[in-house]
Amino acid sequence: LSTALRHAMVTNQLQLYYQPQLSIDGTRVVGAEALLRWQHPELGWVSPAEFIPVAEESGQIIAIGEWVMRTAIEQLNAWMDSGLPAMIMAVNLSAAQFRQVNLPVLISNILDEVKLPAEYLEVELTESAAMDDPQGAIEIMENIHSRGIRMSIDDFGTGYSSLSYLKRFKVYKLKIDQSFVRNLDSDLEDRMIVAAIISMASTLGMQTIAEGVETVEQLEALKLLGCNEIQGFYFSRPLPADKFEGFVRNHYASKNN
Repeated sequence: LSTALRHAMVTNQLQLYYQPQLSIDGTRVVGAEALLRWQHPELGWVSPAEFIPVAEESGQIIAIGEWVMRTAIEQLNAWMDSGLPAMIMAVNLSAAQFRQVNLPVLISNILDEVKLPAEYLEVELTESAAMDDPQGAIEIMENIHSRGIRMSIDDFGTGYSSLSYLKRFKVYKLKIDQSFVRNLDSDLEDRMIVAAIISMASTLGMQTIAEGVETVEQLEALKLLGCNEIQGFYFSRPLPADKFEGFVRNHYASKNN
């Protein structure tokens, strides 16, 4: 798989899909999360759960991560040039990428080359990666933050965050993990956890986005709890670039009619 993945990089088998992120009332597409996909000519679609760990173990994740960052930034720039409303592009960082000393400079250089203002990029870091070396994470986050780039914590609530560190992290958004959203309308404990995350985020001046929203019941529960943004199959699956653009245009056309 590692050899096939190396070949995939040079033969354009990798591609990005984009999942819409919407305001809690569903009226605005506020962002897109870039998601890596691999279509092998013989194996077909290879699950990210299979190839991402291989990429991390083999060290290929560094080159792949840079390609994802550049491709996503170029795509957002192209969408905005074509008349799509301004939105945020969310790009996931692996723990290996986050440990790169030159990461902040690399991101800034790509933004400068593409000529996309830093405020339109959001880099997502998993809670466990941030807590692997909290003090080091704070330094890198402060560097990224100083460049005008947004940061969010992904899969929040599934790791072991220390609140003393969380308040020092330069993040503006917490992403509520889908494992808490899945049974939100029927499980009181999940509902209490989500309510606590939203309340804490609000107190710390952070936004919240819930992933994995699939039903109107989940959506209504998140509205009542005060969540800011949502993404999930209820509105749209991850889409290739052209279909994402069509989704956004159709969404605003339907809201204006």
